[in-house]
Formats: sequence, structure tokens, C-alpha cells
Amino acid sequence: MKLTPVQREVLLALINLYQTSKGEAIKGENIAVLVKKNPGTIRNQMQSLRSLGLVDGVPGPRGGYRPTTEGYKILNFEKLEKEVQIPIFVNDYPQEGLTVTAINFVSTSDPGKCRAEIHAIGNLKNLSVGDTVKIGPTPVNKLVIKGKITGRDDIDNVLLIETSEMFSIPRVRVVEVATKTLKILSPKISVREAAKLLVKERIRGAPVVENHKPVGILSTVDIAKALAENKEDCKVEDIMSKNVYTINENDFISSAIEEMENYNISRLIVVDDAGNSRGIITTTDVLCRIASLCGSLYP
Repeated sequence: MKLTPVQREVLLALINLYQTSKGEAIKGENIAVLVKKNPGTIRNQMQSLRSLGLVDGVPGPRGGYRPTTEGYKILNFEKLEKEVQIPIFVNDYPQEGLTVTAINFVSTSDPGKCRAEIHAIGNLKNLSVGDTVKIGPTPVNKLVIKGKITGRDDIDNVLLIETSEMFSIPRVRVVEVATKTLKILSPKISVREAAKLLVKERIRGAPVVENHKPVGILSTVDIAKALAENKEDCKVEDIMSKNVYTINENDFISSAIEEMENYNISRLIVVDDAGNSRGIITTTDVLCRIASLCGSLYP
């Protein structure tokens, strides 16, 4: 099936508007404004698109049009769900209603001149050649691409990017990176005893565990505050941080990075499916693993 240029433009406009409509049907008048054509032309085009099975009509006061799955496919798009959307940032600002559907690399032999075609759903007309963009992270391999826009194809909704930076977080599970020989503290020991253990082991903090379950975390900062307040004889449970941030041992390290960034922390307690403490993962653990994997690419 081959669409005329006008049919393609109208269908693309419908998909772009529907992307931000939260499932509501799109009025023909709104499509007309976007493509700068009169409403009569849009009605005629919609009739032809409906006959091809690319558009559904929705009757009633809140009616309008919705693209069908076939409508997405004919434009080489996939119907996206919210959780798999890939964001686009332009000049450091997120672009609402704009998401990536495919990334094709045009050249890779010269990293300094690597170009990528970014296929997107959403209105690209507010983006200009020379804008700085960041694409991603993608949902599976957490690929992020940075660069500048060198071209824009409004017919196929494609951006041409001259890439300046690309990186991807390895698909490695937390259990492969976490420190498993974990020193733990009982909530019932004194601050003085806890301080001696941290000094002996040369560590800056340790989880507080009771009945194999993490109930808190104690750091050298907590101990310093306790000593300043003459609380060295208090119990660990009295001064520990009770905001316990955990991650399942089978999660990927990309999830650990997101959690640490969201909560502005540098470590997570690793637990199994039953919630039992299995280790700890820190930003240093993650960075060391990424560095080792990258190094293995260059023997």
C-alpha cells in the first residue's frame, strides 16, 4: 500500500497529536491547523484513510479520529505504550509528546563524524538545525546519544544527528557486582562498638540487620554526629538512618544507578526475593564494573 504525500502528512499529523491526547480522539480541525490545510480537505483525506483501515472514526460530541495499528505500521512506527517511550531533550529541555521509535546509524567508521537517523513520533517542527539534543536512555540497553541536529525530514519524521557522545550501561545484574562479604551491624550494639568495627574494617558505613532483614544503615557521619552529642553509649538503632533503600539482587545495575540518583545516595542494600540482606552495591562498585567492561573491548 502506497500513500499519497498528502495522505502521509495527514496520517502523521494524526499520530503526532494522538501521542499527547491521553487516548482521546483527535478533531479534524486540530489536524487542519497542524498541517495548514482547510478542514474540508482533512475530512476528505480521513475518509480515504478510513477506507484503507488506517484510521478509526469516533462518533459523538467528543468524537474525532484515532490511528489504527495498521496506520502506525504503514509509517514504519510501532504503537508505543507509555512505559517504553524514549525521551528527547533539546538544549537540555525535555520535549513533551515527542518520543523515539528507531535509531539507525548512518556511519560508524569515524567516531568523530558518526551520524544517526532518529525516527520519532511527535511534532518535530519546533526543532531546528544546530540544536543540541540528547536521545534516551533506551529501555533495554540504556543507550544515550548526544549530538547536534544537522537535518530534519518532516515527511518521515526523522532527525539527522551528528553525534558527539554515545554511551550504554552494561546489561549486568546487581548480584554480579554487589559486595557479598558484607559487614553488618546489630541494632543493639553501642555506637562505640560500631565505630570500632568500621575503623577495623576500614569502611564508611554498614547496614543494620535484624533477623536477616535490613532495618537501617549506619555511616561514619552518623557516628560523628553521635559523638558530638555525647551519645557514644547509645545503641545503633537510636542513631542509624531508618530510610532503608534496597534493590533486588536480580535487578540490572541500570536500575541501581536510577535508584541512587533518585534518592541522592551512594549505596543500596541488596536483598533476595524474601527481603533478606545479601550484600551492598555502591556507586564505586558500578563504576568499576563499567570501566572493566569497557577496558575488555580494547585488548
